[in-house]
Amino acid sequence: MTLDADKIIATADTLALRVAERFPEAGLVKVAKDFSQVARQMRGDALLLERPNWRLRLTTIGILTAGVLLFALVFKEVHFSSPLPEVATLVQIIEPAANIAILMALGIAFIVNLEARWKRKQALTSLHSLRSMIHVIDMHQLTKDPGVLLDAIEPTASSPKRSMGRIEIQRYLDYCSEMLSISGKIAALYTQSIQDAVVIETVTELETLSTNLSRKIWQKIMILDQAARERARHERATPRQAAPEQVKPQQAATKQAAPGQAAPAQAKSAAPKRDPKAPPEQTNPEPA
Repeated sequence: MTLDADKIIATADTLALRVAERFPEAGLVKVAKDFSQVARQMRGDALLLERPNWRLRLTTIGILTAGVLLFALVFKEVHFSSPLPEVATLVQIIEPAANIAILMALGIAFIVNLEARWKRKQALTSLHSLRSMIHVIDMHQLTKDPGVLLDAIEPTASSPKRSMGRIEIQRYLDYCSEMLSISGKIAALYTQSIQDAVVIETVTELETLSTNLSRKIWQKIMILDQAARERARHERATPRQAAPEQVKPQQAATKQAAPGQAAPAQAKSAAPKRDPKAPPEQTNPEPA
């Protein structure tokens, strides 16, 4: 199971389009486009490092063959027909032969590792450009400080222009975090191409760097989310008072009751109760 470089590039291109659609006037648009180009270039470099360098390999084979032939010619000059007279000659031949053997061993070790060192150099050069891009992304999110937005601090003459609201700042920071995450995956492509200890250590450092910067960005996003939740909780806890325009019509309707309708509940409760044992009240009849 390996990372798909084409899908990583497609994700970077889509992210560049999202940034351009959301913030067409922001400088992050150019950064996202440059990041997409760098990712595409690094994908090509990583694929190139997977292939064997036949030019270096053929050169290595030729040098090793020449060294073996030279070593064989040296030993061909040794004669063991008469041991005693040839001891001095043998000593004179063994000494340069040993020197040649040592030099050949060192040369073989150097030539065999020549391709690995060349690939390491190419990978470190590409990873250095990716490290620079990571720092550029971090520079663009520095001025997106949630404390300034929440506390409404009065800007100074040298303060950066802040025209974004809470939602826009959250989206801006989220785009920066996504680019940092993609940069770590692009760096991991080199560990799939070559198994070099120095390259693996450099990739690990880049992933740690991007993770730490992304964690700092998400702390800002969490501050904004927490402030929004506290504001909503405070609004729910505050009782809403009725408007005076809504109270007056209700009072007027209570006072102006239509004739023939039942009296209000307060009027009923205020009427005195009649004793059932008392004689009925006499009323004067109306004159005929």
